[in-house]
Amino acid sequence: MFSSTAVPIHGNYHGYYAKRPSVNDPRLELLPPSTFAGKRVLDVGCNEGWVSCEIAQSHGAVKVVGVDIDDALVRAAWRRRRTVWSAQGPPEDETEIVGSSRKRKRVEPVGEPDYFPASCAHSHGPLPIPPSSPELFPHNVSFRTADWVNDTIPEDEGGYDVVLAFSITKWIHLNGGDAGLKSFFARVAAVLPPGGQFVVEPQAWDTYRKAKRMDKRLRDTAQGLVLRPDDFPRLLSEVGFGEPVRLGSVGEGGFHRPVDLYNKI
Repeated sequence: MFSSTAVPIHGNYHGYYAKRPSVNDPRLELLPPSTFAGKRVLDVGCNEGWVSCEIAQSHGAVKVVGVDIDDALVRAAWRRRRTVWSAQGPPEDETEIVGSSRKRKRVEPVGEPDYFPASCAHSHGPLPIPPSSPELFPHNVSFRTADWVNDTIPEDEGGYDVVLAFSITKWIHLNGGDAGLKSFFARVAAVLPPGGQFVVEPQAWDTYRKAKRMDKRLRDTAQGLVLRPDDFPRLLSEVGFGEPVRLGSVGEGGFHRPVDLYNKI
């Protein structure tokens, strides 16, 4: 198990989302609306759980598992889950019209995101989480500490419908070399059924230069790298994915990167 160090050699930046603040992550807005609805989702390199919680709360996923190599970030993700729950407004009752009368319609309650200001939780503490359906937020999101490229987690046994890899491929590549990157893509293919989807945010090759200066191990690994981000479509086709769907790019400055969608054949 990896714990935090002063040098985030796995891309395990603390306070990462303070650098790209937004209520709704713009990368998710590039995806078709049905991407996560009713799906089991794995978020690899989940960091402090912002994206995992958003998918679980607002995109209709029945199960979201966030995994990160840094145990301190995973503990922060659990706190983020509680914070997001505390900011969620109460659900509204829904009714349906039957003839000339109004009949209450039984629906699964969904609260309005960001209903209460963050100061409420700061001043009074987070709200308790009551029992509810395991497919409803926040019960539908959980987090694990693991080096997922090399180790399985219990949730893998049931497989996933969508695997998400935001801001992580460069770090897998620099830590594991070409073999580690290939292993990651093979692992993703293994947990997805035909029709499953892999969402990846490739990090450009020129950004490796700065990252590898962070640690001698990264520099040593970088010297032997042959594969490049432009090779991703070929590598993924070799493990059973179709051609990428280029969804576009979002973000500012160094965070302006493309998001690609691959379908398992």
